[in-house]
Amino acid sequence: MGRDASSWGASVLNLMRRFASVFAIAAGPAICLLAAGLQASPGQPFIKGADLSFLQEIEDNGGVYTEDGINREAMDIFKDHGFNYVRLRLWHTPSGGYCNLENTLLMAQRIKQKDLGFMLDIHYSDTWADPGQQSKPASWEALVFEALKDSVYEYTRHVIAELKAQNTLPDMVQVGNEIICGMLWDDGRVCGAWNTPQQWERFGDLVAEGIRGVEDATGPGDSVKIAIHIDRGGDMGSSIWFFDNLIAEGVDFDVIGQSFYPWWHGTLEELEANLDTLARRYGKDIVIAETAYPWTLGWYDDTHNIVGLPEHLHAGYPATVEGQESFLSDLMEIVAGVHDCRGAGVIYWAPEWISAPGKGSPWENVTLFSFEGEVLSSMAAFDSATAGVSPGKPDGPGDDFDPPVRLNQNFPNPFGPGTSISYDLDRDSHVILKIYNLLGKEARTLVDRECSAGLNAVHWDGTGDDGDMVPPGVYLCRLSSGSCSETTKILLLR
Repeated sequence: MGRDASSWGASVLNLMRRFASVFAIAAGPAICLLAAGLQASPGQPFIKGADLSFLQEIEDNGGVYTEDGINREAMDIFKDHGFNYVRLRLWHTPSGGYCNLENTLLMAQRIKQKDLGFMLDIHYSDTWADPGQQSKPASWEALVFEALKDSVYEYTRHVIAELKAQNTLPDMVQVGNEIICGMLWDDGRVCGAWNTPQQWERFGDLVAEGIRGVEDATGPGDSVKIAIHIDRGGDMGSSIWFFDNLIAEGVDFDVIGQSFYPWWHGTLEELEANLDTLARRYGKDIVIAETAYPWTLGWYDDTHNIVGLPEHLHAGYPATVEGQESFLSDLMEIVAGVHDCRGAGVIYWAPEWISAPGKGSPWENVTLFSFEGEVLSSMAAFDSATAGVSPGKPDGPGDDFDPPVRLNQNFPNPFGPGTSISYDLDRDSHVILKIYNLLGKEARTLVDRECSAGLNAVHWDGTGDDGDMVPPGVYLCRLSSGSCSETTKILLLR
C-alpha cells in the first residue's frame, strides 16, 4: 500500500510539473498565444520538430533509446513528447551511404507512418553544405552554368517525384542549407568578392530552378511550402542583406528559415529583435530550422565534442538538464510571439545523435538523451506547446481585438473526477466546444449547438466520446464560434 501511494504521488508530481511548464509558455504577449498554446500563421499548428538525419546510422551501429529504462522506437518517443515534425537532410551522392535518396525514402516512410510533418533539407552537395562550404556534387563539377541550372531543376524534380510516388510528399522543402553565402560555389557564391549583381543573379537563378523542380513534381492538390534557410538568427543586418538581395532577383518562397545556436549566432534578445524585424519587413512565416543547447559540458566517448566550453553557454542558462529545458522553453516563447503570428516553429537539430557502440558522437552532450540513451526531462519543453490544435485569430487589421467569445479557465483545475467549463458570448451564436489531447487528437465534444448570449457552462467528467475515461494528463479545451476560437489547457488527475 505504501508503494502504491508513493507511485501515485510521483505521478501527480510529474503531471503537475508538466502542467506548470505548459502554462509557463502560454504567458507570451502575442495574440497568437491567446490564453494558451502556440500557433504559427492563423490556423496552422506550431512546428515542434527534430532533425533526425542521424537516426538510421545510430540504430545500425547499435544505438538504443529508452524511456524509464524501457527500449522504445525513437520516433515514438519524440511524438509522445509533443514533436509533430521531422527534418531530414539530403545529400546528392554521399560517401557513407546515409542521407542519400534511398535512405531518405525509407526514413520518409517512417515519418509518415507516425503521422508526423516532414521537412526535406536539400543540400545540393555530396557532403555538408553550410556557410563555410557549399561544394557542388562531384558529378556536377564540370558543368557550364546553364547545364548546372538544368541539373538543379531535374534533380529536385526527381527527388520530389520519388517521394510523392510512395505517398511521402514533404510538407516543407528547403532549397539549400544555410545559404547565407549562396550555394553551388563558385557559380552561386555571393559573399566577399562574389557579392556582385551578376553573382546574385546567378544564385537567384539556381534557387529558382530548385523551387521550380518542387513545383513541377507536385500537383494542384499538393501543398508543399518552400523554405529558404540561412544561419543568422541573431544577426539582423546580414539577414536583411541576404533576403533583400534574394527577393530582388524575383525568387518567391513561403518560409524564412534561421539557424540559432547561441555560441555562434548571438543572444535570445538579438534573435527576438531579428525575427520580429524580418516578419514585419517580409510578411513571411519564420521557422528556427536548427537549434540546440547542451545539458552538460562533460564527455562520454573519445570523440571530440563540438560544444564543451563555458563560453559556449548563453548567460542565464547553465549546462544542465534544467538549463537546457529553460533555454528551449524561452526560445519557443520568443518564436511563438513573433509579430503577426509569423513564428512558425522550432526544430531541434540532432537530438538523437547519441554515442553508439559502433560510432562515437561529437554531439552527445547536446542531445535530448543521456549518454546511455535515456530520455532527458528537458524534452518536456516540447510538451508545453500545442501539437495539433491552435487557437484561432479573427479576421481584420490590427493586433488587438475584443473577441465575441471568451473561454474561461475551468474550475476546479487540476480536477478529478469532474470540472466546470464556462464561456461568455456577446450574442446568440453556434458554439463548438471540444477537448483534445496534446497530440491534437479529439477526445470529447462537449458542445455543438446554438447557445444564448451571456455566461454559459458545461460539465466534463473526464470521459471521451466513447464513454470511457480518458487517461490523466494535460488536455486542450477549444471553443469555436464563427471565425473566432480560444483555447485553454486543463489538467485531469485520477
